[in-house]
Amino acid sequence: MEFSLLYPQNTEYTVNRLTDEAINDLSIDFLLDNLTEVRNEREHIYHLMTQVTDNPEVIKYRCDVFEDFLRFPKLRTAMEELVGRLTDLKDVARFQKDNEGPSLWSLVNRLREIDEYVSCITTLKNTLEGLDVQSEGMRTLLQIVTDIARDSGFPQLKADIDETMEQARKLKSITIGVNLDGMLRPKTAGVLSLNDSYFTDAGLMKRFMNFTNKQDGLHEGVDVSGMKHFHAANPTTTELAFVSYQKSAVSNDIHVEESAATGNDALSNAITKPVTNIMKKTCDDIKSTLKKYVNVSGYMLINLMPEIIFYVRWSELIDKIIAKGMPVCKAEILPPEERKCSFKEIYNLKLAINNVNGDNINIITNDIDFGDDSRIFILTGPNRGGKTIFTQAVGLAMMLAQWGIYVPAAKAMLSPCDNMFTHFPADENDTVDLGRLGEESKRLSEIFEVATSRSFMMLNESLATTSVAEGLFIAKDVVKAMRFLGVRCIFNTHMHELARSLDELNNGVEGDSRVESLVTGVQKGERSFKVAISPPQGVSYAKDIAQKYGVTFDQIKENLEKRQ
Repeated sequence: MEFSLLYPQNTEYTVNRLTDEAINDLSIDFLLDNLTEVRNEREHIYHLMTQVTDNPEVIKYRCDVFEDFLRFPKLRTAMEELVGRLTDLKDVARFQKDNEGPSLWSLVNRLREIDEYVSCITTLKNTLEGLDVQSEGMRTLLQIVTDIARDSGFPQLKADIDETMEQARKLKSITIGVNLDGMLRPKTAGVLSLNDSYFTDAGLMKRFMNFTNKQDGLHEGVDVSGMKHFHAANPTTTELAFVSYQKSAVSNDIHVEESAATGNDALSNAITKPVTNIMKKTCDDIKSTLKKYVNVSGYMLINLMPEIIFYVRWSELIDKIIAKGMPVCKAEILPPEERKCSFKEIYNLKLAINNVNGDNINIITNDIDFGDDSRIFILTGPNRGGKTIFTQAVGLAMMLAQWGIYVPAAKAMLSPCDNMFTHFPADENDTVDLGRLGEESKRLSEIFEVATSRSFMMLNESLATTSVAEGLFIAKDVVKAMRFLGVRCIFNTHMHELARSLDELNNGVEGDSRVESLVTGVQKGERSFKVAISPPQGVSYAKDIAQKYGVTFDQIKENLEKRQ
């Protein structure tokens, strides 16, 4: 049975991968650093976070599952413990094939695997039954483990495992025969008997030591009286699986290569046949019984490990943000074709994480609404006025919603995008061949080759590396192309003239994505970091800054007169 906590059953969906530029500009590595330090967890979460789907049913399914993880810390604890046990189960499963290692060790590892599987299913079932989980995903998982426990006859299976393990544990010692060469060095060795008692100073070991102290010559035969044999000692060597010991390349020491996990060493391999003979019926019976369990959904649980870790780590982080008093919410998912997007009191997730880490930042929240037609915003404002932080905040919020995670906002409604494209300033090393303007133009062209009306774009100081006239010329055409395509976009720029050209941009080309001017506010010369729909401030902003720092003509003239 295929089951996922990220994708509902019988639902068709497609995924697109975020571009490398978007992964970098959304600071995915920063998020991973604050989600986990475990390498394999990072790899799994990275893979999930770089896949984008705009299927509303998939996203709603994820949002509901995440909400269960967030609501129940007990669920997170149990699931994280389950992942640890499944990791051990996965390691054991490496050795579960019948043709790997001696029969006894193969059986024992299979028993360990199934025993742990039974325990995992039982624990998961008990945990979910004790919680009021509401999501389709978690309720389906509960039904699956309940069905497994019922249909697989767990009580009888557990009894079979315990009985067989008890038989295996009866093997306490092995009597080994060693052949010597002409120089009295160990040459070959084989099993003489398997015993249900340990060698002790009161048993065979004591008799052996007594024998070695005798001076009356070679002892004929082997005295094993008092030992119960599972397999009768064989005085011949024709049927024993003898093995040659290996000499070290750097010394005369005798050693045997071994594997602790399977008992797969030269000596262990030597006893394959006698062990198989002894345990043959038991092995065959239990393996026959286990065949119907090996292919049940135990491995389905292993496949869920990355998804479980994804939800556990994100719910832990969001819990910390909530504890800091910052608003988060479950996004309302709208039909993709509506291309809407609305956030109330949105803020940048990275700032929230910094607060969690002790920075104590005064975070300013904002509202933004990509309404029925206002979908392209030209964002202007002062340097260090929060334009990039706000632009990234919107992109992160949209991605979080589509991953199924609570959004850093008081309210969120959005039509999911089919992919997110970013265009931030390029690294100097990437512009050697084409130059800055050529490189930026090339990347913009590549975006338009694959973007659709359902895509979301974030441009940050694009085309600002050339003259104002050249940059403005290209920027106007890029915005017109956005309007024609119908995308949603935030274009963060210092080109105030672009934001003043709304009539030209909206009337110059047909399209249903209207261009609006968005500004980061300034109050009494201070950056307020508040964002609002408004004409670009331009000169009025410069005047505020000049007055704040006393560099207007009147202020300078007054100060000069005071000095006289």
